[in-house]
Amino acid sequence: MEHAVQAFAAVSLLVIGLSHLFQPMAWIRYYQWLAQQGIAGAFTEGFLILSFGAIIVGFHNVWHGPAIGLTLVGWSQVAKGLVRFLAPEVTLGVMRRATPERAWYFRVGGVLALTLSAYAWWLRIAV
Repeated sequence: MEHAVQAFAAVSLLVIGLSHLFQPMAWIRYYQWLAQQGIAGAFTEGFLILSFGAIIVGFHNVWHGPAIGLTLVGWSQVAKGLVRFLAPEVTLGVMRRATPERAWYFRVGGVLALTLSAYAWWLRIAV
């Protein structure tokens, strides 16, 4: 099951990373739209983030060796989802800061996601 979750994370992070890198303006528009939805927008993102993290945590709860990194990614996404649900106003503040002038933030996030994808692929193939 751990290998399946590693592949799930690798593919998900690859697609999200490429999208962040090549379509930052679409992400800005998405975040602006979510912010316009108010607390429902924060909850919408929370469901997505929590689902990704919960799948990792539920099926890849590894606390030793190099695979611990993916478990920590999963728990970080669970924590991020928790913030979306318990402090939606904080989330909305972050979403409202998504402006065209800050498109580079999404590109940096894309590079980070691609790095994590490569790490998950490495876990899946080499470890």
